[in-house]
Amino acid sequence: MTKIPRFSSYLVLALVFGLSVTATSQIIPENQYGLKVVQTMEQYHQLVKKDSNNALVDLTSLIPDLVLEIKYATGNNFTGMQLYPYPRVYLRLPAARALAKVQKELKKQGLGLKIYDAYRPYSVTAAMWEFVKDENYAADPRKGSRHNRGCAIDLTIIDLKTGTEIEMPTPYDDFTDKAHHSYKDLSPKAIENRSLLLGMMKGNSFTPIESEWWHYDYEGWLAFYLLDINFTELESDK
Repeated sequence: MTKIPRFSSYLVLALVFGLSVTATSQIIPENQYGLKVVQTMEQYHQLVKKDSNNALVDLTSLIPDLVLEIKYATGNNFTGMQLYPYPRVYLRLPAARALAKVQKELKKQGLGLKIYDAYRPYSVTAAMWEFVKDENYAADPRKGSRHNRGCAIDLTIIDLKTGTEIEMPTPYDDFTDKAHHSYKDLSPKAIENRSLLLGMMKGNSFTPIESEWWHYDYEGWLAFYLLDINFTELESDK
């Protein structure tokens, strides 16, 4: 009798997973920089079907008491152009759930979150790069952004009673050294508030970048594809 080789369950799983990843990557085209970027709702739906964590969640539906100030939906931003058709904030499902925990913890102190930006279509990142070609403050389209993966958030803290922002080192999108986490020549209150936001975000699976006190990346960002799906498509998909 011919013996049939026995494979370990780990080897079988590895083979199946490898085939699944290969099949998924084949549906995502590469752009001019060799980056795989999800560009259609069909591609997006296929990814969500494979893993629900790929879903982009409207943060206002998960966290109804969020305050929004989406400057890229206006001309009042560093480009001077309206880059989004209207103010919307999306994150991938696990990142959205992590942010909900931050909001819950802050509310115990009479505080809450104001969101400046979240998911950002890849084409918008490419447009921004034309204004600020500095990787300290903008993402190089040859690499893509964590925002394009639905895994980055720009935010601050507000006082829930007054609705006003608490003191931070700088306004949003300040491209100076004062916006850096290591900058010390600030009021004690600004340093304290920056540290409060840092502690809350790091305690809920987000990591900072040195040059922007307001920007945090979800720790699992590398598992997600870059996206170039516009907000109108996402809104009509609800």
